[in-house]
Amino acid sequence: MMVRQTKIALALVLAAFAFIVTFDNIADPASNYAFVQHVLSMDTTFPANALMYRATTNHTAWSAAYALIVAGEGVTCVLLVIGSVAMCRALRSDGAAFNAAKRFVIAGCGVGFIVWFFGFMVVGGEWFAMWQSKTWNGQEAAFRFYCAVLGVLVFVNQRDEDLA
Repeated sequence: MMVRQTKIALALVLAAFAFIVTFDNIADPASNYAFVQHVLSMDTTFPANALMYRATTNHTAWSAAYALIVAGEGVTCVLLVIGSVAMCRALRSDGAAFNAAKRFVIAGCGVGFIVWFFGFMVVGGEWFAMWQSKTWNGQEAAFRFYCAVLGVLVFVNQRDEDLA
């Protein structure tokens, strides 16, 4: 029972994190939007680097990227909450039912990984050379985020047997 309760607790904590990140991006769009603006415009990368053709100063692209990030973070939160509730409902059920209840937590972790690994490491970090910026580099934070997501995903995804 303790393992199942811990899986639920970790999923809820991750959901709380995704909620706060989403809320902060909605409550303080100016500073968080500025991050996206600077990364996509590549204005703080190495001067005259050969990747500058990738930069965009299009306000619509900035807004779309920002909205996509916030939506992904919000979907991550919602899926983790739904999954946590489903696991709570199946807490005393047989192993098969509890394992089936994990599907939304697994999906939430998948979406979170896409946001923080693909969005920040692949797109921001590599495509827009965010790694070159001393000021607007979110790779360290993204690394912490997606490692936490992966840790919860691996733990929750371990099969649960029938309770004794």
